[in-house]
Amino acid sequence: MDTTNGTIITLLLGSIGLYSLYKLLQKLRSGDYVRGAVVVITGATSGLGKECAKVFYAVGAHLVLCGRSKEKLEELVEELTQMQLKTTQPHKPHIVIFDLSDVEAVKLAAKEILQLTGRVDILINNAGISYRGTILDTKISVDKMIMDTNYFGPVALTKALIPSMIKKRRGHVVVISSVQGKISIPFRSAYSASKHATQAFFDCLRAEMASYEIEVTVISPGYIKTNLSLNAVTGDGSNYGVMDKNTAEGRMPEEVAQTILQSVNEKRKDVLVAGLLPTLAVYLRTLTPTIFFSIMAARAKKEAKPKSS
Repeated sequence: MDTTNGTIITLLLGSIGLYSLYKLLQKLRSGDYVRGAVVVITGATSGLGKECAKVFYAVGAHLVLCGRSKEKLEELVEELTQMQLKTTQPHKPHIVIFDLSDVEAVKLAAKEILQLTGRVDILINNAGISYRGTILDTKISVDKMIMDTNYFGPVALTKALIPSMIKKRRGHVVVISSVQGKISIPFRSAYSASKHATQAFFDCLRAEMASYEIEVTVISPGYIKTNLSLNAVTGDGSNYGVMDKNTAEGRMPEEVAQTILQSVNEKRKDVLVAGLLPTLAVYLRTLTPTIFFSIMAARAKKEAKPKSS
């Protein structure tokens, strides 16, 4: 019996050692994966996009920062170049200014990006807009505007840049979706719809790009402590301007950015970055949808009471 136990312990320790070695080698390889890579980040002027710029720059990526504000992008470039890094960063970030909701502007921006860098290794589709409102009170123009920004914009940019990846048989497309791309909650219809569409499109893209050795990663965060809810639009297109309690208590964007970097390094396919309750809700929607629907109906009723009082 002692011999058997000793054998089991030896095998267990050996397995742990081999796994540790594998993770170490994977970490060493992953550093080379991003270091020197041309990384395009949309929505880089604030929030999660800005934090992604910091973490990817810190590991030696050659950044192309995209957004609508030239002033904010230039401020970010200055901030990045003044960072105290452990190693010298040889690449000064480029900036490309365009409105993601304008498909023609997106096409021109893609050409500019390729002219600046000659290639794109990693595309991070991060930019987006949130929404708060009831379906009955939401203008169809608002639904369309949110879909243009959150869905058609990333799709157009991806379609414009991915041929260059196919040509080199190397590339990685990342899209920042949301837990609400997997489950819908009341008074987020337009936002959830855009994220559901995003999830579906990039799942299809992953399958179609596999033969070209191009990676596709969908990141689905829960609440992040950014200005997303402050900048959200309402049913009539006006600014929501409120910091939701859940958003204020959300994960720090720096933490989520590190998770995105790790997910890219590990070439993960689909990543849920959420707490226990949202994660359970995703599984509940799949395994016991009737219970999930009842919970959402109760939530809608509860949240609608102040609106009607």
